[in-house]
Amino acid sequence: MAANEEKQQGHRPGIYKQKNKGHKHGKHRTKGEIERENKGRVSVTALTKKQRKEQKRMDRRHKANQLRRNKKDMVLTEKRRLGSRDGPPHLVAVVSLHAGVDAGALTKLLRGEGTGGVVHQERCISGVADSFGLLLPRFKQRFIFLSHSTADIHSLLDVAKIADSLVFVLDSTEGWDSYGDYCLSSLFAQGLPSHALVCQGLSDIPVKKKVESRRALSKITEIRFPEARLFPLDSEQDATLLLRHLGTQRQRKLGFRSRRSHLVAQQVTFTPDSPAEGTGSGPTGLGTLCVSGYVRGRPLQVDRLVHISGHGDFQLSQIDAPSDPLPLNLTARPTKPGKGDVDMLDGVEGEAPVRVLMKADPSRREGLQAEAEVDPMDGEQTWPTETELLEAEEARKTKRVMKVPKGTSDYQASWIVDEDEEENGALDDESSEEDDDDDDMLDEAMDGEDEDNISQEPGSGCVSEEEEEEEVEELCSTERTGTDLRYDEHIDEAAEVEGLKRYREARANEMFPDEVDTPLDVAARIRFQRYRGLKSFRASPWDPMENLPLNYSRIFQFQSFERTRRRVLAEAAAEEEGAMVGWYVTLHIINVPSSVMESVQSGRPLMMVSLLPHEQKMSVMHLLVRRHPSNTEPIKSKEELVLHCGFRRFRASPIFSQHTSADKHKMERFLRPDAPTVVSVYAPITFPPAGVLLFKQRNDGIQDLVATGSLLSCDPQRVVLKRIVLSGHPFKINRRSAVVRYMFFNRDDIMWFKPVELRTKWGRRGHIKEALGTHGHMKCVFDNQMRSQDTVLMNLYKRVYPRWTYDPYVPLSLPWVKREATVEMDDLDME
Repeated sequence: MAANEEKQQGHRPGIYKQKNKGHKHGKHRTKGEIERENKGRVSVTALTKKQRKEQKRMDRRHKANQLRRNKKDMVLTEKRRLGSRDGPPHLVAVVSLHAGVDAGALTKLLRGEGTGGVVHQERCISGVADSFGLLLPRFKQRFIFLSHSTADIHSLLDVAKIADSLVFVLDSTEGWDSYGDYCLSSLFAQGLPSHALVCQGLSDIPVKKKVESRRALSKITEIRFPEARLFPLDSEQDATLLLRHLGTQRQRKLGFRSRRSHLVAQQVTFTPDSPAEGTGSGPTGLGTLCVSGYVRGRPLQVDRLVHISGHGDFQLSQIDAPSDPLPLNLTARPTKPGKGDVDMLDGVEGEAPVRVLMKADPSRREGLQAEAEVDPMDGEQTWPTETELLEAEEARKTKRVMKVPKGTSDYQASWIVDEDEEENGALDDESSEEDDDDDDMLDEAMDGEDEDNISQEPGSGCVSEEEEEEEVEELCSTERTGTDLRYDEHIDEAAEVEGLKRYREARANEMFPDEVDTPLDVAARIRFQRYRGLKSFRASPWDPMENLPLNYSRIFQFQSFERTRRRVLAEAAAEEEGAMVGWYVTLHIINVPSSVMESVQSGRPLMMVSLLPHEQKMSVMHLLVRRHPSNTEPIKSKEELVLHCGFRRFRASPIFSQHTSADKHKMERFLRPDAPTVVSVYAPITFPPAGVLLFKQRNDGIQDLVATGSLLSCDPQRVVLKRIVLSGHPFKINRRSAVVRYMFFNRDDIMWFKPVELRTKWGRRGHIKEALGTHGHMKCVFDNQMRSQDTVLMNLYKRVYPRWTYDPYVPLSLPWVKREATVEMDDLDME
């Protein structure tokens, strides 16, 4: 009996389980209609359920265990390969977070003999003086250490994108200074790899205060690194513990680099092209750049394009296999070459000849075409409809009375244009050529006039020139003390004026969002002819292919970006051909400008990444960012910013919009500090995930971090609408009807905007009933009682696009300083 109970299993419904019909709710399709509509097709959901039901419980459990075991083995294999004989050396970047610490002393300890390591190669990273290769036979690992200056924030970010581990050097009392906190903010936003915290100077502290000092330092570091361990580094024994930790710690996986092949240049040579090849020579000519390094991330394909950070996209001609400069032993290591590759030879540098692994096939190599070819004759040609033909026929038959020279025929008279028609035609031509920038300039000019009018005191009247001269003389005659003079030395007057203007615009937009004044000298139907009204911003339709700008003919668009992204990333993950991960190779990059070599010679490291398909083509990229708390200055839409997106950095003028799930998105005039914002920009395609950083360059050359976020999507059909609000004042009120003025100033404008719905600040909705007189007064009807203190508003919308200002060249940033008074109090004190 007990045996039968043990064998008894839970009941599972079989295929003959009774299924009752559902209740027929009235209108429904018959079985015949359903069969005719399906035409023999079977539901995908039913097939999936049937396949799942065929597997028993133990089979499902075994399958889950196998997937878990395979995932664990893959992670362990990847971890053990890093720094071993079959993988690339462990790349460690030493970053100083305080001006008072010395990173050179840390690298000196790591080179010491007491750590058990052998320094095999000095200056192993091209362009970095303090870099060396370290072999650890005890741990059977090899490291590459580089200590780069943090003064150039862009070089620091490039190194962090490709480093396996970061070692942060802290001060024993303060931890990090303001610039170190600025660097940490940028690194966290970009994506932080595995890291270790190192503190120098703890041995100099007295024994009684050492525990207290270390506890205070831990409180500082746990704000940014809540679970990180703090390593003291004052002896070679401490250095050995740090090396053991770096070699065994869990590696953090960064999505934007694990899916792409990348390497850091360890040896760089440049060969200018000969004049016979037609590419020119000299310092401004092109040439072939040979870059040597270890392949990381994914296998490297010779037919793919490569991107050099800060310089652009280039093509490969061939890949060579030189001897490994950092071997763990002098014996040949087994390699598994890809299809059609040549075996690599290991050994002492100089013994094995350089072998060619693969050469690029011109028929399969990806091109450098970034923009689509524009055909100006490939416009939309539509044949007129019958209604339009009838209207044109009626317009031709209507007689016009016009003065023509004597003897002019009817055919000749039809070509004579009246003065009124000529003026209207000129206005139409100008309006058709006008773009969004002109509208923005007009809006800014109108806002400036309003500020000037507000700044004048009412009733002050006109001030004579003599009084103005006297006021200027009085202001200039004010004596300035030595303290004022020293303080004014650090003030940029032009920057102060520009900041005041930007602050006033942001404050006006916050107090009166999107409100503009109707001009008096230009008709509103002409000034706002590109705008239209919407019954409902959420539900009203807007065709995304309507009236596209000329720049849209230069970009590329996917039928489904998400489907293409999944396909491209799946193909990249399944690739097993090319230069495998861990191989030391030499890449021959063709048509490279000599400025790349000059950058390396100036001391900046060279980072290179292999691009996925389509990542060299231009499109409209959308980035989801949030304002960084360290920057409080207003950031206006269409203002030039420096962007870091994945491995790329470039300059562009983006537009800001709200992050919603609707099909239309309202443009934001300024970057909001309290909500996530979508940044739209013309840029090369990049498949997410990828970190995004936005910098703004000051007038003095320093670049501030203004926003951080991630890559959202690539969608040129995302509709971004700019809203303007015309306001009017209720002049006379009679319950639900009111006479409104100051919204328009002539009768024709009222009749033009009559179909647009009105709203008030207190929530009333209404419409224009009729125009009263010729001075812009209009009778409006609302859905409820009007209040005298209410304001009548009209919302108008137009679609906006980013500016095509993409520039891959980013100027060098000066060392960042905190925006505050740099004059010390001691200098300001009077003696």
